Amino acid sequence: MTTPWSRRGFLAVCSGTALALGMDMGMGTRAFAAADAFAALRAKWRALILGEGFSPTAEPFASRLAALGSTANRYLSTMSPTAGSLWPDLGYADPDPDTDQESYGYSGNMNTSYTRLSTLAQAYCQPGTGLTGSTAVRDAIHTGLDHLHDDVYNAGQTRYGNWYSWQIGAPQALLDVCVLMYDTLSATQLANYRAAVDHFVPDSAVGSYSGTSTGANRVDLCRVLALRGIVGASAAKVALARDALSPVFPYVTSGDGLYADGSFVQHTSVPYTGSYGSVLLGGLGLLFALLAGSPWEVTDAGRQTVFDAVEHAWAPFLYNGLVMDGVSGRAVSRGVSAADPDAVQQDDHLRGHPILASIVLLGQGASAAENTRWRGLVKGWTQRDYYSPPLADPVLGLPQLARLMSVRDDGSVSAVAEPTGHRLFPSMARATHRRPGWAAALSMADRRTTYYETGNGENLRGWHTGSGMLYWWGDTFANGQYSDAFWPTVDPYRLPGTTVSRKALADAAGGDWGAAMPDVNWVGGATDGQRAAVGQYLKGLQSTLVAKKSWFFLDDTVVCLGAGISCTDGAAVETTVDNRNLGSTGGAPLTVDDTAQPTSSPWSKTLTGARWAHLGGHGGYVFPAGGATVRALREVRDGSWSTINKGGSATVLHRRYLTLYVDHGTAPVNATYAYQLLPGASADRTKARAADTGWLTVLANTDDQQGVSVPSLGFTGVNFWFGGTVGTLTASDPCCVMISERQDGTAVIGVSDPMRMRASLTVTWRRAVTAVTSAPGTLVSSGTGAALTLGFGDLRGTAGATQRVTVRLD
Repeated sequence: MTTPWSRRGFLAVCSGTALALGMDMGMGTRAFAAADAFAALRAKWRALILGEGFSPTAEPFASRLAALGSTANRYLSTMSPTAGSLWPDLGYADPDPDTDQESYGYSGNMNTSYTRLSTLAQAYCQPGTGLTGSTAVRDAIHTGLDHLHDDVYNAGQTRYGNWYSWQIGAPQALLDVCVLMYDTLSATQLANYRAAVDHFVPDSAVGSYSGTSTGANRVDLCRVLALRGIVGASAAKVALARDALSPVFPYVTSGDGLYADGSFVQHTSVPYTGSYGSVLLGGLGLLFALLAGSPWEVTDAGRQTVFDAVEHAWAPFLYNGLVMDGVSGRAVSRGVSAADPDAVQQDDHLRGHPILASIVLLGQGASAAENTRWRGLVKGWTQRDYYSPPLADPVLGLPQLARLMSVRDDGSVSAVAEPTGHRLFPSMARATHRRPGWAAALSMADRRTTYYETGNGENLRGWHTGSGMLYWWGDTFANGQYSDAFWPTVDPYRLPGTTVSRKALADAAGGDWGAAMPDVNWVGGATDGQRAAVGQYLKGLQSTLVAKKSWFFLDDTVVCLGAGISCTDGAAVETTVDNRNLGSTGGAPLTVDDTAQPTSSPWSKTLTGARWAHLGGHGGYVFPAGGATVRALREVRDGSWSTINKGGSATVLHRRYLTLYVDHGTAPVNATYAYQLLPGASADRTKARAADTGWLTVLANTDDQQGVSVPSLGFTGVNFWFGGTVGTLTASDPCCVMISERQDGTAVIGVSDPMRMRASLTVTWRRAVTAVTSAPGTLVSSGTGAALTLGFGDLRGTAGATQRVTVRLD
């Protein structure tokens, strides 16, 4: 519970408050109280962005503060104000404003210039930097602020390049500096900077919830308006910022925002929980904390949606400290910047750690039960991230580090284990599956969800990430699979799990900002919360390729089927069973049907009649009874971040890969594939599964239906691309059906309408059933006895969600 600030507390946190505001000390009580409120908000913002509750002489804070001072010293020594730049390497004068795409870099340099001034301000304010309270730093900050104002960021300037730099990036950094240096800036300086912000971020920027003012962008804009109000003592601005948050809270059914199924979308069609979603979560946490206890506290009851989303939307994509790449959009291509090639490479772990810190901060405004639960989750994720320990994260900010340290050192908090279970996110064509010791995630695309996102010269070759990419991680192994320069070195036509045409695609093929989406409806699945049947009707990007792909997520395996694979591109068509990044040294042994394969690189083999394969330190692969023809490839691949991101480093990287794939030829017609993925399995367990030919029955693998049965698990799953009969199941129309028979004599039948087109649907299971014990409102009729008949009404409004029916078996 937040305790409102007292008047004495307001005055204690900042010196010279009344004088800094230019207020008459004889003013009335109301005006004085208002002055106190803004002073207190400035003090609170300082604490939020500088961090609190840590010793500057203790590690790792002492080293971080020293590093901050070193960086600030470098900026201080290289600052050289001249027309068009504040630093020689960050020219922001746009030579051709009519070429908007090329202008992005120049506006971005302006943004970065303000960020460097923010770094200087932090070094000035923080203890232990060697520059604390330095007059040279103070004067340099003043010089830099005035130069940028007079030269580029002012009320008379017309913006160019990326709107983000003018409305979010630059003003956020500028206002942070204004708060940190408030008592050293003149009234004229503050007025100039406020006028510039008002020019580029007018109240109308949040006038309607549309365009670039939605989701995470809206939260960022509200942060700008709130800080603008605090710096300028404008109650109206702060109130506007608070009220403009409200449209972010409700669930959406299309476009940007949070969905009832846990999806988070930005840029209309891009799954973005791990990038823009991180910004939204962090921004809301900061604003909730900033305004708590003030006259402008966020009290909208809708904010509970955000609290609920911590476990409903974010936690499913966090695994032992990392955030899954399938919901991070073009951010996966941001590895090492060309501007600072010595910087630490960004990856899924380093993107995940700020989310952990944001959850801790958000918990301060949630219920006691939620806060306790979340701190336990964060403690577990932090402890289990052996690959990239969050408390040693070299890019995590001091405030974020302090929040994670507070959880680590809290003896009353018990670490929460990774949950097991399956989650479907139909509104962004994603799925996650967690089992003891491993986790997997699936990325697909449909008419609502883009193949991939490119833009600003980023993620130039992410073309096939929505073509059924199947990611997986182990709890104590392979946790850096996609972290270790995977994206710049992997063959972009051989992403694990995908079926693609090797037709050459241009960089950024399909267009910017998720413009390319396949004209398909049947993408989704059904789950009982532990197992699932998932399917994708695949159409290739700028290709004639079509295919039906199915995944059945079970206890220790993912069963993968493909059918109807046809293409007339004249290029090879391949399904990549897996493509493991073996790092810079490689060496993971591959065994195929008891035969050890070479560990040296490169080599390529055609494995005819392969029944199983095992990759040491990773897991196993089982092929259908009778074996399959699979290609195996060991290679050393070269690449650089600049090949997939125009702003990336050109330093050449080398990584070793082991690839297993099925070659469907150059003109396949109704080609198929089938295999099991067993993450973390030993060679003996993989071999045993291959020998147990009765464990799995493939009921169908055609262009019309795909389905499997695993009697020992009581599992049956069928993707009906068209209505028909498969095994004991009959469906009147296209749908997904999965059944889990339980040992207590009950069964759960999950049914979904991935196409969102069924006004009615009948599903029949030829199994003796005595009663329906629970059902959703969409079930309008049922018949029991020697067979179960389920009649569903209109499913078009269910957004592809699973309709679960529980029955008592005879």
